[in-house]
Amino acid sequence: MKYSTLVTLLFVTAVPSFLLAAEPSAFGAGDLSNPDPYGLTSNEKVILETKDKLKKVAQKSNSQASQLDSLRERIDGLQSIVESISRKTHNNKVNLEKLNNQQITDQNNSREYELRLSSAVEQNTQDIENIKKSILELSKLLDTINASYVTKDEYNSLVKDVNTFKNIVAKELKGNHNVKSSKISSAELYNRAKKYYDKKYYTKAIADYKELIQRKYKPAYAHYMIGEMNYKRKNYAEAISYFKKSAALYSKASYMPKLMLHTAISMDRTGDKKHARAFYQGIIAKYPNSQEAVEAKRALK
Repeated sequence: MKYSTLVTLLFVTAVPSFLLAAEPSAFGAGDLSNPDPYGLTSNEKVILETKDKLKKVAQKSNSQASQLDSLRERIDGLQSIVESISRKTHNNKVNLEKLNNQQITDQNNSREYELRLSSAVEQNTQDIENIKKSILELSKLLDTINASYVTKDEYNSLVKDVNTFKNIVAKELKGNHNVKSSKISSAELYNRAKKYYDKKYYTKAIADYKELIQRKYKPAYAHYMIGEMNYKRKNYAEAISYFKKSAALYSKASYMPKLMLHTAISMDRTGDKKHARAFYQGIIAKYPNSQEAVEAKRALK
């Protein structure tokens, strides 16, 4: 506040009673309380103006105070809103952390479920493969049994072929050989047949082995040897017939790996690829460490 204004205010407050006493108003002249005063002296006018200014200042001050209170109320309201937003933000942050934790838990559960499912699928796949292998082994065994099985018709045909061949051999030997064979023992006949075979006298060896079959002396081996000689002569169909009969008579013979291999090769040469493959696989499965298994693998390749 300026110095002159301060002096004026002090003057006004200090001397109003003196002025009023020195110049008493007539008929209300100089009455500053009158809403429309008149007859004012210069001092009274200054006092009235000052009063009006003070009134305006008071009004302005009251207005500003009111505005200040309003602003305070607004600030308080905004503060409440900010606090509410802050609480909501905190709650949202907490909820977000809970959601993230839940998602992590769900992901872990999902991963654990995927691992379990993957393990179950892998185990099922392994079980299926084992079942397939078992089925394949059973199929090989079944094919081997079917291939080695001699039907009644095959047996009758074999007997007929044996009798026919016997007659041919009998004619070739002119009867003398038959007379000699009937006079020797089965053991001697067996040894003589083996000597004929070693010397590659297959016609004579076959005749002796057929005689042994008639005598029922080691018939399984005799059929095998006749099959071998037909195999060497490339009479593959005839060889298969004798091999089948030999296997039917004695399936545990030491020569079985070779019998099965030559049966498979004979089938292969006659165009029976399916059964030939079954025999090759049967050799590998039943005699895995044999030389015949090595040759069977080579044939399959």
